[in-house]
Amino acid sequence: MSLSITLRIALKNIFGNRMRSSLTVLGIVIGIASVILLVGLVNGATQSIMQQMSEGGADVISINIWDETKSLDFDDVQEIEKVDKIESVAPYMMASASVTKGGTKAKGTSVLAVGDSYARVMGYDIKAGRDFSFIDIENSTKAAVIGSDIADKYWKKRDPCGDTIKIDGDDYTVVGVLKSIGSSYGNNVDKTVMIPLTTVVYLGYEPEITEIYARAVNKDEAIAASKNVTQYMKNEIGIESDYMDVYTEQQWLEEIEKTNRILSLLLGGIASISLLVGGIGVMNVMLVSVTERTQEIGIRKSLGAKKKDIIRQFLIESVVLCVFGGIIGIVLGWLLGRVATLIGYDFAPGIGIVLISFGVSVAVGLLFGIMPANRAAGLRPVEALRY
Repeated sequence: MSLSITLRIALKNIFGNRMRSSLTVLGIVIGIASVILLVGLVNGATQSIMQQMSEGGADVISINIWDETKSLDFDDVQEIEKVDKIESVAPYMMASASVTKGGTKAKGTSVLAVGDSYARVMGYDIKAGRDFSFIDIENSTKAAVIGSDIADKYWKKRDPCGDTIKIDGDDYTVVGVLKSIGSSYGNNVDKTVMIPLTTVVYLGYEPEITEIYARAVNKDEAIAASKNVTQYMKNEIGIESDYMDVYTEQQWLEEIEKTNRILSLLLGGIASISLLVGGIGVMNVMLVSVTERTQEIGIRKSLGAKKKDIIRQFLIESVVLCVFGGIIGIVLGWLLGRVATLIGYDFAPGIGIVLISFGVSVAVGLLFGIMPANRAAGLRPVEALRY
């Protein structure tokens, strides 16, 4: 029997039992859609972070200290700035505080306490006003440099410089406004209020320096600069390597890519459980189909159909079922990804995961169709006709 006729019979049997066929492929649909959605969300988030970090500059070095018994002061920071191949350094600290203006709380706003060179190190441009000076740090001035979204929200088209904004109930004078940047290193700069690092005492924090961004003289020297900083921290300040992280942007990107691969494999494995369940469902339904069509198999074999013809017939039916499930799953996963994009998530499935998902659906059809096909092909014509 030709392949086209076999395929036509398979389609007739599948569409002749629409409800059963739909329920059979449901596990395949859910599995494929889950794989595409989850891996797409992980890839989207990773690409977004990598893009943000790339925009921050390939010569930026991140320094984090985990030793609870040690922290740096401003003298230490100035010494780090003298390390070979380091151009400038900027300490910073995330602070938990509420930001209000005119009694209205700024939602989604973060407060970042920084040194006077933070904006320069990170490559942020001032749109209006000025950046912090060393005098602001020295005198713990209640000053603020705000992101563009905050300026637009509370001052519309007016210049906010010279006006005040409340942070945990205290007035801070707005001295500068940043140009619109978006997200950088996981922080939405446009919704950030920056204050001098020493003013965190007013927010209930000690101005301990455990996080620093440093800029190398150029991107080609970033790796060498990070090694020099590590050696300085270990030899001069006494912080062991196990209690600090010194990473260049390139090293961070490599770590992110590694984490992305692990997460993709993990999430793909979890979602693949649905494919396994769906495959078992396909096998069960095909076994039922063999039982229901025992007489048909007997007639075909008595008319000269060979064992391979029967096997091919049931394998094609199984594969066609899973291919339909795979196509529906791919479309559903893509649609769910578009919905996730509309509500603010990054979604980047990639053609690779789509092709892999489709290939898996075909493989499931072959794998779980073998047993029913062999069972059908093994029936004796006389016994099948008498069934």
